[in-house]
Amino acid sequence: MKEKYKKGGFNGWLGYEILEFALFYCIPRIDTKPLAKKLLKKFKTVRGVLDADRKELEEIDGVSEHLKVFLNFLRNIAVRYMEDGLYKKNLLSSPDLVFNYLNASVGSSKDEEFKAIFLDSRNRLLAVETIQKGTVNKSAVYPRKIVERALYNHAVGVIVAHNHPGGGLRPSADDYSVTKALTNALKTVDISLLDHIIIGSDGYFSFREKGEIGL
Repeated sequence: MKEKYKKGGFNGWLGYEILEFALFYCIPRIDTKPLAKKLLKKFKTVRGVLDADRKELEEIDGVSEHLKVFLNFLRNIAVRYMEDGLYKKNLLSSPDLVFNYLNASVGSSKDEEFKAIFLDSRNRLLAVETIQKGTVNKSAVYPRKIVERALYNHAVGVIVAHNHPGGGLRPSADDYSVTKALTNALKTVDISLLDHIIIGSDGYFSFREKGEIGL
């Protein structure tokens, strides 16, 4: 498989073959094809395997703690690769790059995650930070913390994003409230809220694209 990969990458490979090859580097000297096939049967795609949480992986016979860490590592490497690709780009004119990164980062999360993307005066990336995981009082926590982090990162603009674990894209009343609160809080320190993006299982909702930022 190594020679096959060296000659043509993953071109023409089936999903279980990609997993089989990857698993070899975690659990060498055994046939990893049966485990790769079991993982793919359970989670359907390579992405599904990498997105699976620890409890789901524990249901598969043969999945060790070492393997769970390895699969998480592969996913985090992929997300970091996409994050690094955001630098030196005008992110307001590259919405697909931003969405693809956010989709990979939080799109499959079982819990709600709220992220902030801090930009300079040319809309280029300064930093990405996870502001909160799980349900909290958004209106009370997010504006203060995001203003603090925006000032720390010397940001001129901010894009915020969160996922809807249920999959729907329609903004809630709370989402509109948070967007307004963030806009007003950032204005007090001459920083602009450039967008609020909601990530669902089948796409995204952009307040900016819908003309609803600054409400």
